Amino acid sequence: MSQADSTTELTAIMAEIGHNARIGARALAIASPEQKRTALRTAAGAINAHRKKILAANAKDMATAQAKGISAAFLDRLELTDARIDGIIDAVTTIAELPDPVGTIIAEWDRPNGLHIERVRTPLGVIGVIFESRPNVTADAGALCIKSGNAVILRGGSDSFYSSQALADCLLDGLHAAGLPQECLQLVPSTDRAAVGEMLKGLHGNIDVIVPRGGKTLVARVQDEARVPVFAHLEGLVHVYVDASADLDKAVAITLNAKMRRTGICGAAETLLVHKDVVGSHLRPIIDALIAKGCEIRGDATVMAAIPSARPATEADWRTEYEAAIIAVKVVDSLDEAIAHIEKYSSHHTEAIIAEDAAAVEKFFNQIDSAILLHNASTQFADGGEFGFGGEIGIATGKMHARGPVGVEQLTSFKYRVRGTGQTRP
Repeated sequence: MSQADSTTELTAIMAEIGHNARIGARALAIASPEQKRTALRTAAGAINAHRKKILAANAKDMATAQAKGISAAFLDRLELTDARIDGIIDAVTTIAELPDPVGTIIAEWDRPNGLHIERVRTPLGVIGVIFESRPNVTADAGALCIKSGNAVILRGGSDSFYSSQALADCLLDGLHAAGLPQECLQLVPSTDRAAVGEMLKGLHGNIDVIVPRGGKTLVARVQDEARVPVFAHLEGLVHVYVDASADLDKAVAITLNAKMRRTGICGAAETLLVHKDVVGSHLRPIIDALIAKGCEIRGDATVMAAIPSARPATEADWRTEYEAAIIAVKVVDSLDEAIAHIEKYSSHHTEAIIAEDAAAVEKFFNQIDSAILLHNASTQFADGGEFGFGGEIGIATGKMHARGPVGVEQLTSFKYRVRGTGQTRP
């Protein structure tokens, strides 16, 4: 087959996927809460029942990735274990039991002329999810879309192809059990990058929103090329600020967890800011804990003087999402300097303050414009599951429609229902 023929065939396949997704969206939009709950409960059971098949598929993906010399952070995102499958099952089960958002009355009021107006939640329609190495996105995104009444088109990366297919099959089992069409959830059957291009064009108007889950290159491409709305964050340049009032034990434990629990996730801390007043008491214990876990320190002049093993931080370090066991550390003269640094370098994803001074916390919360702000808690809580959403389809850092973890409510829009008794407008 020639390149031109292959391209034509892929375009036709993607067009059919878009057409079918619209069919699925219409069915899901009117599906009962019990149907959607049944679909997800059954899917969770299928994931558990087919655990060995899923792990075998993942082992195949892992072997291919390792042969390519893929980074440790990437492999960590790709790998499935029994514990991670348990987490996927818990997420799908939790989403199944969430209140159904569709049809919920957000607000209602009466006008002087007797009209009764209701603002009601409705599905967005068809959601395209483009992701790279995280096979759990298949289950999280699929379950969230089904629960919120949206059809979903999933395009996973080539590295997670077999894992994603195994998980998608379980979701399809759930749809079948609930009497819902298979078109509600479709996994793009091609790893050709041209399939992404077709989705970004909107599949002839059949995709209503795109959600990219992946690295900077993928997200930048989506934001540059998409002809439909996008829920996205470009980077997770996450900061932890240790205030002059910080409790030492909290500062050590929170910073260590924020950086080292999982270094490859978007909520992992990349920069640590420490107030000058606690350099003598807090800096060394925090850094020693990080170094003991294998973290490389890149610091400013004050940090370099206190920590012999630290490397000098460059301008680039304040702008880098490492996704690895590396952290940039800076000593600041004040809370104002910390806020200014965060505003200059942050990607507006997640920031944390460790402090006992309530006024400092309120100032931090009020003056920093990131999607998620935490006080005395690890930045690794920047996750839809930890917010009680069951899972997330992504973390949105934009300011239109959705921001922060995107769960079932964020995957809805609304319409107005206006009830009258014969009114006409004069």
